[in-house]
Amino acid sequence: MARVKRGVNTHKRHKKLLSQAKGFYLSKHNVFRAARPAVMRSLATAYVGRKNRKRDFRRLWIARINAGARANGISYSNLMHGLKLSNIDINRKMLSELAIYDAPAFTTLCNTAKAAIAK
Repeated sequence: MARVKRGVNTHKRHKKLLSQAKGFYLSKHNVFRAARPAVMRSLATAYVGRKNRKRDFRRLWIARINAGARANGISYSNLMHGLKLSNIDINRKMLSELAIYDAPAFTTLCNTAKAAIAK
């Protein structure tokens, strides 16, 4: 039976992983045994980071909306409740953009929310 040599496959696999470790510190970018756990950890962290980014942006939008709402004399929670009562369906990203770049429109929304709560 013929002998099977797998050096080519191993070399390809090592080269692929080492290319993912490009830019890592010390021997983690050029020694396979050191690079493998570093790459695995970095891939796991990147996965978690993609989930956290959504969370972080939502927190940022809420902070901006709250700042704009309080400048108009209403709290964030009351603003959101008032908008819901008024059947105004606008997402937090767009609300934060309005609070920053279009203050008169945001003030109108705040007044609408206040009127809905007062009813």
